[in-house]
Amino acid sequence: METADLIVIGSGQGGVPLAADFAKEGRKVVLFERDALGGSCINYGCTPSKAFLAAAHNAGRARLAKKLGVHAQVEVDFPAVMERVRGIRHQFNQGTKRRLESAGVQVVCAEASFADYHTITAGDVTIEAPLVVINTGTSSLIPNIPGLADTPFLTNRNFFDLQELPPRLLVIGGGYIGLELGQGLARLGSETHLIVRGDRLLAQEEAEVSDTLAEAFRQDGISLHFNVNTEKVTHADGVFTLTLDDGETLQGEALLVVIGRKPNTSTLNAAAADLELDSQGFVKIDDQFQTSSPGVYAIGDAARQPAFTHVSWEDYRRLKAILCGERRTRSDRVLGYAVYTEPQVGRVGMTLEQAQHQGINARCVTLPMAYIARAIEWGHDLGFYQMVVDQDTDQILGATLVGYEAAELVHVFLSLMEAKATWRLLEQSVHIHPTYGEALPSLARLLIGDDMPSCPNM
Repeated sequence: METADLIVIGSGQGGVPLAADFAKEGRKVVLFERDALGGSCINYGCTPSKAFLAAAHNAGRARLAKKLGVHAQVEVDFPAVMERVRGIRHQFNQGTKRRLESAGVQVVCAEASFADYHTITAGDVTIEAPLVVINTGTSSLIPNIPGLADTPFLTNRNFFDLQELPPRLLVIGGGYIGLELGQGLARLGSETHLIVRGDRLLAQEEAEVSDTLAEAFRQDGISLHFNVNTEKVTHADGVFTLTLDDGETLQGEALLVVIGRKPNTSTLNAAAADLELDSQGFVKIDDQFQTSSPGVYAIGDAARQPAFTHVSWEDYRRLKAILCGERRTRSDRVLGYAVYTEPQVGRVGMTLEQAQHQGINARCVTLPMAYIARAIEWGHDLGFYQMVVDQDTDQILGATLVGYEAAELVHVFLSLMEAKATWRLLEQSVHIHPTYGEALPSLARLLIGDDMPSCPNM
């Protein structure tokens, strides 16, 4: 049996930099990875999906430019699009490999499990270390729909292996993965249907967000099927047939199933280390990422942290600081995230409903994109900017931006909130005309006076 100073299980965006940092400090670090290096982000998440959407959204913008007087005939070389996506994925994957090698991390390409509190086995390798960090991530949750398991359906894991554009695409799920990939294939030329169990897209967001995206999707020719469940799936002669519980039948050459995520913890043999999991298999942690097992920590979405790469990376920074004796917690940060549909969704902090649920005297103001000069000029007038503030302290509590490149603009609010600035600082700012960012001080100025427009639910 070998010994090490640190064992990291999983090579996601938190585990890799942690392993590399400790190894560079002269400690012996062993990282276990049962799959491709880089975790879901590099291999079947952020990296390939955004490379894919770069092509899709350019095609979509060209088609929609007719309202500007530009009539484009768009031809998509789908094999070339996907070859580029896979090339970028390979480049990033190899970069992760070189980073670990140059840092001196010992990489074991096998599935790891606990033998006891501080002993990990994988294949014919057994390593003991006083410190173990779990960074195993999540994988696709597959619904128990009759017939589905016997078909060649897609998840985000194998989506990027597509070689040919499917003439028709069926998507089960209304979350951000389904929306991004579904709209992407629609913009590249697939006839696309979204099957959503609830009554709106992105059900965790405000209703205005869902309504705006639904309108955008309809403009892209996407068919939306709400309040329905899939009762049966069959596949014959290259065609999927979905039977819905409202009696409708849909057919397509590709089926994408994206209803949620499950933690990759089932093979860890958690019981051997008295590692406590919750009812869904996520690793339980405290505010310092400590699990129920002494010396064992967990970061990223396997520990039910928000499932975003930047969160996993921040988990690494916080955990490293904690291990070095600093007083940090997993929640001492302002959280932002984005959805890369078009229009994009940029989110940070609380919604009005969340703030009021906490008993805060909150208020929100909304500025439609149709009121913004740059949006009108460029034809991007679908969407809105919304800000939530504490009326007692003037603190900015959150923001929701739906519009062109909203994922970039939301960082303005993220930084202001991290600095604990008030909306009055934003109101006093002079932003450049004509830009999308110019509208952010205008949004804050809606809080001055009694005749300001406000959120529909105020």
